[in-house]
Parts: sequence; C-alpha cells; structure tokens
Amino acid sequence: MKKWLLILLIVPFYNFSQDMTNEKLHEIYSSVGESVQGTSGAWQFLVNEIPIMSLTDTNHNRMRIISPITDSNTLSDELIKAALVANFHTALDVKYAVSDGVLWSVFIHPLKELSEHQVRDAVNQVYYANVNFGTTFASTSLTFPGSLEKKNTEDKEEKKNKDPELKKS
Repeated sequence: MKKWLLILLIVPFYNFSQDMTNEKLHEIYSSVGESVQGTSGAWQFLVNEIPIMSLTDTNHNRMRIISPITDSNTLSDELIKAALVANFHTALDVKYAVSDGVLWSVFIHPLKELSEHQVRDAVNQVYYANVNFGTTFASTSLTFPGSLEKKNTEDKEEKKNKDPELKKS
C-alpha cells in the first residue's frame, strides 16, 4: 500500500513531455541528412538524394516533415485512390497529401512531445513513403491488414467461379 501511495505522489510531478526544440531538431537533421540548410524552424536537406523539408511553429507546438513526390496534376485517378488506401494501410505515421499542385509525403506532430527516436523514424518514413509511391506505397515494412475492397473482390471472384449463375453477370 505504501508503494502505491508513493507512486501516486511522484507521478503527477514527473514530466512526460519530451521537450523537443528547434535546436535538437537541427542536430538530428544534421546527423541523418546531407546538406542541411535553412534557419531554425525551416530546414531542407537530402536523404539519399531525396529532398526533405521540416517546418516548425513553436508558438502552436506543431511541426511537419515533408518531401515532394510529383506534380499532383499528373496523377491518375488510380494512383490517387491507391495513395488514399495507403494512408490507411501502409503509410503508417506519414500520409500522402496534396498542396499547391504537389503530392507530398507528410509527417505532422506536436513538436514538444517528440522524442529523438520519433524524429529519426519520421524522417525515414517520409523518405520511404516518397520512394515507394507508385509501387508498395509503404513507409515501413509494417502494414496493417490488406484492404477490404481487395478481399471482397477476391471473394466475389471465388464465388463467381463456383456458382454457374454468377458467371453470366
């Protein structure tokens, strides 16, 4: 009982925030990227020749890491739909998004709550979502279970092949 009381007294005073700052971000980006340029709160750098940018807003505790992929006006409806499905299944912590006529891989998060590990992981995911666009659309090797639409289509095909009435449609 004394243990629990001690824990209850200490926990409210423990700071769970990571206190990420622009200075820490600059150090991380310098260690993972090449040719880091910009000012505090607005950087650009390369990861294996892929451009990555990061913007922070310390007043509103927000940040984003982004990478341009392609001109969004050239995308087919099929690719746009595949990107939306990927946002649910394979893009994980990053998303595909369109702004100002550009398709981006994007990671958005509260700034102060980030750990160094999360920032490094976010840069990797933004990079992989960029280079895997149009193929696996994956930001990591982890994916959530496949889309229901694909499974439903496979189930319909299987039923169609078994049921002579369905083959006619």
